Amino acid sequence: MVMSRNCLPNAGSTCPTKRSGETIRRWVLKFGPAIARGLRQRRPRPGDRWHLDEMVARIAGRRIYLWRAVDQEGQILDLLIQPRRDKRAAAKLMRKPLKKQGFAPKLAVTDKLRSYAAAFQALGLTCRHEQGQRMNNRAENSHQVVRRRERKMQRFKSAGSAQRFLSVHAAVHNTFYLQRHLISRSTLRKFRAEAVAHWQAAVVEA
Repeated sequence: MVMSRNCLPNAGSTCPTKRSGETIRRWVLKFGPAIARGLRQRRPRPGDRWHLDEMVARIAGRRIYLWRAVDQEGQILDLLIQPRRDKRAAAKLMRKPLKKQGFAPKLAVTDKLRSYAAAFQALGLTCRHEQGQRMNNRAENSHQVVRRRERKMQRFKSAGSAQRFLSVHAAVHNTFYLQRHLISRSTLRKFRAEAVAHWQAAVVEA
């Protein structure tokens, strides 16, 4: 997370970007969850088309699966790190955004993993379910931040640290993610100003 000079309370007169990585890491651990909560509270209602996907990664030599749910605009609804790729993990992923958002999607898009259909049936979901390898690019693209981290060999040390980082990152991503190719420059400036205002308000509350 990139931090500006005034992004955190009691930051002092020295710009945080000049401090050590360990100092920034501790700031993120201390203030990140509170800032993320504030950002989530300011997000508008997500779309009703949900894309779900899972990717495999290694943490401390162990294989884990990162499950992710996003809407049709790319807003991250939730993410979950699980040791398995089965019906129980798929149901747990779906249960969280259902509870948080308070409504069920009209359409769910997944890959061809059978666990999704079994999980939907167990949860009593009646929405349309589409499956296909290339139909779920929206969710797959959302995994890129984790792939970049792996390529740089800055691997997560534990599943807990990965869950904490990715949860905070998702809230920040949702706030500043703008589909700039679909809007005019003036609209982009307006949306950016709103995002910065939401960020500053969340920081003050933290």
